[in-house]
Amino acid sequence: MSLEIIYQDEYIVCVSKPNNVVVHHAHHSRNVVDEKSLLQLLQEQLGEKLYPVHRLDRKTSGIILLTRETKFVSDFQKLFTDNAIIKRYFGIVRGHAPERLIIDSPVKGRDSDVYKEAETLLEAVNQITLDIPVKPYDTSRYSLVRLTPKTGRLHQLRIHTNKISHPLIGDPKYGDKNHNLMYQENFNCGNLFLHAKTLEFQHPYLKKELILSTSLPEDWKTILQTFNWSISE
Repeated sequence: MSLEIIYQDEYIVCVSKPNNVVVHHAHHSRNVVDEKSLLQLLQEQLGEKLYPVHRLDRKTSGIILLTRETKFVSDFQKLFTDNAIIKRYFGIVRGHAPERLIIDSPVKGRDSDVYKEAETLLEAVNQITLDIPVKPYDTSRYSLVRLTPKTGRLHQLRIHTNKISHPLIGDPKYGDKNHNLMYQENFNCGNLFLHAKTLEFQHPYLKKELILSTSLPEDWKTILQTFNWSISE
């Protein structure tokens, strides 16, 4: 597997993570033998060890930032904790989503049962109604949405879209199994439709503005062409 390198300099490497790839294996992970992590794939491709600044879910595809040395990690992580970096995702959800909505429902923390504040801006980009029945309706409706999270909780975007009854297509945990099955049967698309498309920030060392963007996975290209949708930043 050859990974898309979006940007690199002496401090960072920015890559596009495919669906169904973990960033790194947990300690004593039972999957270590069966699959390679993003970090392992990058080490094979680039011949160096890299250090992730943030995370993406296994199921989520898209842009991820890594540093070339551990001493750089904290300065780039500070961009996230200070809300000095803009993260834009795109998703395909069930139903006709609202034109614009701020979702501020708390989300359970990564390492505990404590709920923490979380905020996501959802913007509907396009909508469609298909003459394909999905129980209990004779038709099916979907929206292309832009998601801009202000916080970075575990599964935040997946939980927030489900919270407003517009779950992401292809989500095995928070999604709608009937609509997920329809996409598999009709479009041969089984991956989660959540893609981290862009990062926008000022480089803390080079002092320049960066707007980094990934290309879309094949499932996305199939659906955008079929629905006559397009994505602009």
